[in-house]
Amino acid sequence: MDTGTHIVMGIALGGLATLDPVVQSDPTLFHAVMAGTIIGSNAPDLDTVLKLRNNAIYIRNHRGITHSIPAVIFFGVAISSLIHAFVPDVSFFHLWAWTFAAVIIHVFVDLFNAYGTQAFRPFRNKWIAHGFINTFDAYIFNLHIIGIITWILGANPGPTWLIIYSIIALYYVKRYLDKREIVKKIKDYFPNTENVTTSPTMKQNFWRVAITTKDKFYVGIVENGHIQIIDEFHKRPIPKNPMMDIAVLDQNIAAFLSFSPVYRWEVAEYDGYTEVRFIDLRYRSKDYYPFVAVVQIDANNNIISSYTGWIHSENKLKRKLIIT
Repeated sequence: MDTGTHIVMGIALGGLATLDPVVQSDPTLFHAVMAGTIIGSNAPDLDTVLKLRNNAIYIRNHRGITHSIPAVIFFGVAISSLIHAFVPDVSFFHLWAWTFAAVIIHVFVDLFNAYGTQAFRPFRNKWIAHGFINTFDAYIFNLHIIGIITWILGANPGPTWLIIYSIIALYYVKRYLDKREIVKKIKDYFPNTENVTTSPTMKQNFWRVAITTKDKFYVGIVENGHIQIIDEFHKRPIPKNPMMDIAVLDQNIAAFLSFSPVYRWEVAEYDGYTEVRFIDLRYRSKDYYPFVAVVQIDANNNIISSYTGWIHSENKLKRKLIIT
């Protein structure tokens, strides 16, 4: 989820903690728990600072180790211990339990958007992205805002958040069923479908889909249950040749390939260099595929420039590369 949603979820969990009799009876513990749930709800996104280094490192690591099982355990203990150092008289167990829950919930909800996480590291490095909740979901965010306002106006926070989270749980079930119906329709239309990647949008009844069959990729949209195929591409394995062998070892290309499960590649020849481009097919927007990785290689098979990231125009991509 986005940062704003994680913040309001931290506040909500602090309110939900008042259902715990120990928290409810100790105002100091309540405030400590509130701090823990807000910080814990955002701690796994600490890896966002990797953007300051470069996109390749960020893409390789974002929602990776910081969303892993060891990191969840570490954040729960570290945040609780830090807060407890300032209020040593409160119950450490209850402070830790609610802070730990906040960290777990952060990772859990991130599993359901198209980006996903590597939540089962170190046991499995596979990206898990169920793709039926948008990174920013207005319904979920607005329900939290309603809950916060209701709480400010005097409502009992425990029952209030219990009701709201019951509604959100039903909403998750509804979105899962929406996705399942989309996948079923696609598999009925393309019997040889191997995989369907869904990307929900801010519009409830508008989805992006990338379909993998035995020999093709299809890119389309689903609006109000109607599937429209927009692009199709033949599946081509990455060739084994000296130029491509060098390209896939570039840090930007390697980062892209470690993350993207549905992509195509293309090669273009220019004066003095060859450009190899990898294009993620999951995020088509406004007739453009914004998530790419590009490497430029000279006649001597030396890499002269490369880039990976989100680009919404060719002009912006050219500015990121040395050769223009």
